[in-house]
Amino acid sequence: MDDCDSPCSPHGDALPKALIRSDIWFADGNIVLIADSAAFKVHHGQLERHSEVFRDLFSVPQPVNQSLVDGCPSVELYDRPTDLYHLLIALYDGIYFQKHTAADFVAIAAVLRLSTKYFIEHLRERCIARLAIDWPTSLPEWDRREHDGTDSEGRYNPREIFPHPILMLKLAHELNLDTFLPSAFYDLSRYGPSKILTGTRGPPPIFFTEGEPEGQLVRLSEDHLCTAFLGREAAQLYIHTFLESALRDRPSTNCANVGKLSAVHCIESFYFIHLNVLRSVGGIACGRDADPLHTLLQAAEMLERTDFSDGVKTCGLRMCSICKTEFMDAVKKARLEVWELIPEWFGLREPRTVEDM
Repeated sequence: MDDCDSPCSPHGDALPKALIRSDIWFADGNIVLIADSAAFKVHHGQLERHSEVFRDLFSVPQPVNQSLVDGCPSVELYDRPTDLYHLLIALYDGIYFQKHTAADFVAIAAVLRLSTKYFIEHLRERCIARLAIDWPTSLPEWDRREHDGTDSEGRYNPREIFPHPILMLKLAHELNLDTFLPSAFYDLSRYGPSKILTGTRGPPPIFFTEGEPEGQLVRLSEDHLCTAFLGREAAQLYIHTFLESALRDRPSTNCANVGKLSAVHCIESFYFIHLNVLRSVGGIACGRDADPLHTLLQAAEMLERTDFSDGVKTCGLRMCSICKTEFMDAVKKARLEVWELIPEWFGLREPRTVEDM
C-alpha cells in the first residue's frame, strides 16, 4: 500500500485527505472507492455486474466540480478497508480455499459482511457454505469436524483449522447467522471460564489505520458471557446425570454373566468406565471437562481399547457382549440427546437451517 497523496493524482487533482493506495489499483480503472483512508481503483462495470446496489450508487449524478483521484471520480464507502479489500479480491479473482485453515475466516467474514450489504448473492452463498463446514448443524458433521481438528498423533488442535468461536459468535450476532450459534457456543463452552472471559485477538488488519497491528482484542458482551457459562454448567451437569441413569444399575439383568463368578468382570468394567468419566468431567483428563459429546465418545471407545493394564499385562475390558451392546446403545442415544439439547442449554430459539439463511 502506498501513500497516494500525490502519486495518485498526476493530473493535479486535489484530494480531500491523504489516501493509502491499496494493492487493488488497476491502471485502466475508472472509479476509485475510498474506505476510511484506503483507496481502490477499480472498474465500475465489474461492480455493477454483480451488485444492484453498486449499479444504483454509480447511477447517482456526481457534482460537476467533484475532485478526481488519479483522474477518476471517487465514491466514499462506509466500510472497513480490510472488508472492502477482500470483497474486491473475491469479485475479481473469486473466493477459493485451497487448504482448510483458521486464517480463512478473515476473508470469509469480510466477504460475507459486504456481500450481504451489497446483495451479492453468489458470494454470500459461498461464504455460508464454507462456515457450515466449520460450524456444523448435525452431529455427524460435528464428529467429522472434531476428527479434522485432531492430528495424526491424536493431539486435538482445532485452532489451526477452525477460527476461535468468539470470532464466529460476534459475526453470527452481527449478521443474524443464528444457525451457527449452537455449535459456536458449544465450542466456546469447552474452554475454561478464565479463557472465555479473556477473549481472543482478532486478525491483524491489512491497513495500519484499522487498529492494533496484532489484532484487536475481542470479548463477548456480559449477556453472551452469561449464556456461555450457563450452557457450560448444563453440559457438565449432563454427564453427572448420564452417570446416574446409564451406569447406576449396570450390569443389567440381561448380562450374560448374571449369577456367575465371571459377573465380576462386567461389574469391574463399568466401575472403571465410571471412574474415567468422572476424571474427564473433573478436568483431570485432557482438560475437556465441559464436552459431553467427547466424554461420551471416549466412554464408548473404552470398550474396544486393549491398552489397559491389569497389573501384569495390557488387556481390554473383560465385559460380556450383551453389556457392551447395551452400553454402546446408551451412549449413542445420549450423544444424540446432547446434540438436541445444545440450543436449549444456550438459551437459543430453534435455529434456521443453512438453506433458509
